[in-house]
Amino acid sequence: MKSTMNSIDQHTPAPAPRPARPSRRSHSVNAFSTTLGVAVLLATLFTAWTPNSLFASNLQEQMRLILTPQPGSNAVVQSPQPQLRIGIVAGHNGNDSGAVCTDENGEVTLTEADVNMEIATMVRDSLQAQGIQVDLLNEFDTRLNGYRAVALVSIHNDSCVYVNNEATGFKVAASMDTRDINRAQRLTACLTDRYKSATGLTFHSGSITGDMREYHAFSEIDPNTITAIIETGFLNLDRKILTEKTDRVAEGVTQGILCFINNENVVPTGLPTFLP
Repeated sequence: MKSTMNSIDQHTPAPAPRPARPSRRSHSVNAFSTTLGVAVLLATLFTAWTPNSLFASNLQEQMRLILTPQPGSNAVVQSPQPQLRIGIVAGHNGNDSGAVCTDENGEVTLTEADVNMEIATMVRDSLQAQGIQVDLLNEFDTRLNGYRAVALVSIHNDSCVYVNNEATGFKVAASMDTRDINRAQRLTACLTDRYKSATGLTFHSGSITGDMREYHAFSEIDPNTITAIIETGFLNLDRKILTEKTDRVAEGVTQGILCFINNENVVPTGLPTFLP
């Protein structure tokens, strides 16, 4: 019996120890932490709400605003896009009068330079209203040397002298030496299409001369600047629209430039032929 008892004692496992009961101190700490968290939240909410808004109907919206993370000081600030630049030449200004219109007594009644400047000024103002930076330039402006812009358009008009009933309408030409024929064609196409739509004048391509295609400013500016010259009408048969509806004339030029820089739909046209 003794040996049997010893064998039983050796194979019987010892009873497992009882888990320790949590002390009252631990309960107190947990309760205190919970109470403190609620108190902080309530303090935050009551600090954020004014007495007038405490009972407002948009209580849930106020809580959403409080609990939504707000952008910090490290928020990414997007840099503004570079401003577009356009050059507008008021033909003959600062140099000579251009074509001169006189009455029967030989008194000067109108000069091309004055008409050009009025149109160019309106075009500048309209483009600036679109947020575009515009340089209003004189005929031989020193700023033309190496001038860089999205485009440069020189505004002129044709003779005051009556030639025939066909001497009416406008002309547009680009530089013969342009580096980018596609963009040059697009600029002339935009000016032709939009100007015709705005004024109702016809495109008088038959009188485009080499002087227009070899306009002096074309060789002075940066070769990457796309250029065009527009004669907005004849100061004889088109004088009424040029002087009495100048805003319409300027709008046609403006819309042509916007068509080009905004890449608007227009049917491309070849560079017009010219007279020697």
